[in-house]
Amino acid sequence: MMLAVSVFFVACNNETDGKETGTQENTVKTEAVKQEEPVAKNIVETAIASPDHTTLVEAVKAAGLVETLSGTGPFTVFAPTNAAFAALPAGTLDNLLKPENKADLTSILTYHVVPGKVMSSQLTDGQKIKTVNGAELTVTIKDGKVMIDGANVTAADLDCSNGVIHVIDAVVLPKK
Repeated sequence: MMLAVSVFFVACNNETDGKETGTQENTVKTEAVKQEEPVAKNIVETAIASPDHTTLVEAVKAAGLVETLSGTGPFTVFAPTNAAFAALPAGTLDNLLKPENKADLTSILTYHVVPGKVMSSQLTDGQKIKTVNGAELTVTIKDGKVMIDGANVTAADLDCSNGVIHVIDAVVLPKK
């Protein structure tokens, strides 16, 4: 930022005494400084870019949650990996992805979503976190490891433009 201000002042305060100056050089320097850092991807874009979350992306699409989770948020998503979905009992995922089970799939997926941006440093042992589906997740912290309803957080604080993702190693199911 200071470099941008310095280049701006040099370009604006360059006295010419009626002579041609190197304004083209100053313009190039200013334009180079003006290039913005890439904008962070939203939650859905981040999941799509992850080879470990193709099943989650498929489920989010089947549940019709792409638009919601691409919205302004902020959201905190506890994102199960492909291996987590594969560990479900045989046939469970296939059944959930059927159109007639969209309500059940949506309930399970929204159980993994918390309104607001909750970083791992804000989680405490025994904490109850209300999810988008209305149920509560329980946080357990043991020996510095964070668990959400028994699922281990394997990667925390993946910052997104509309929230944060914490990768988990199991699909957590709402209590009935």
